[in-house]
Amino acid sequence: MTWNEALNLKFCFLNAENLFLMFDGVPSKLELPNLSESKWQRLSTSTYENKPLQKCLDLAKSLKEINADIVMLCEVGGFESLKNFNDLFLDETYSPALTEGNSNRNIDVGFLVRKNMDFYFDLQSNKHRSINYLYPHERDSLKTNYPINLAMPSAMSHKFSRDVAELRLFKKNIEKPFLLILLTHLKSRLDPEGIDPGGFERRQAELKTLIEIYKEISEKHVSTPMIVAGDFNGNATFSNPDEEFKPLYEATKLRDTLELGSVATENRSTFYQVKTTSKTEGRQIDFCFLNPSAAKLLREKSAYVYRYKDEFGLDFGVPMTLDAKLRLPSDHYPLVFDLEKVPTSDKPKSGS
Repeated sequence: MTWNEALNLKFCFLNAENLFLMFDGVPSKLELPNLSESKWQRLSTSTYENKPLQKCLDLAKSLKEINADIVMLCEVGGFESLKNFNDLFLDETYSPALTEGNSNRNIDVGFLVRKNMDFYFDLQSNKHRSINYLYPHERDSLKTNYPINLAMPSAMSHKFSRDVAELRLFKKNIEKPFLLILLTHLKSRLDPEGIDPGGFERRQAELKTLIEIYKEISEKHVSTPMIVAGDFNGNATFSNPDEEFKPLYEATKLRDTLELGSVATENRSTFYQVKTTSKTEGRQIDFCFLNPSAAKLLREKSAYVYRYKDEFGLDFGVPMTLDAKLRLPSDHYPLVFDLEKVPTSDKPKSGS
């Protein structure tokens, strides 16, 4: 087999918002146009409601328009859901890759990799890794030698809320990848137990452990292009990051693709909060960071946030009401970028 020594690759990251697709008997693609939403939902007896049919169709339409080679996804309801989405809505264009993580909502991070590409891929998980964190009440218990109720008490810590999935692209030797991707979904701001306001401490601990993983891989695979992507559930921009994300810039040279691509700040929002008392607030909480080796490969003006379109191909615009937001395929917007002339040779790379 003769493979190219360099590749142009398009990437897309998206929080797909509760992409559950589980069936008692998988329907055929021919059935979909004639199914009502109620019939669609009755195809499954799962405790998790399937993503609405129209949203699946609209999401697939958007991803087909983007036409990425590698799609990085959050909030996927397991491998079965990812495979069903690919088979039913994306014409089996991709190979799904997902390892079940730690989420108590069963929402995982996963990949869709275009079939028949000039490389192989391998997926590894960090779901069992300690994030070296205890909640305040657990720290107090530890001081008084009171037992801490953890799944693994000997570890004296927690794990990632979801995972940090590592995708390796390689040609011949799995230990010599030509591109590495870390995909995560950090702790949300929800704090139903009232033990970590805004999820700040847990999210900060997960971010620091993500950096540890990134640095360990960087030391092992010197100069290999790397992407660190995910829903960070906060402002991790270079100019004014939330407090928990400052270590990202203090300890690494990672940079956001939208920043590297000089995308205007007003065009970087990946999530819109619809408020009843004020105007809609747009924020960038989804990120695709590149290490220096990958940053050099970013195609000029290729980075952007995709905007969903209506049946006439027109931009839906910013959702100004909750109803408008609920009509979108996801409550997050896809983040897209290209890397060009990615070297795939096993020969040593120069630069960093």
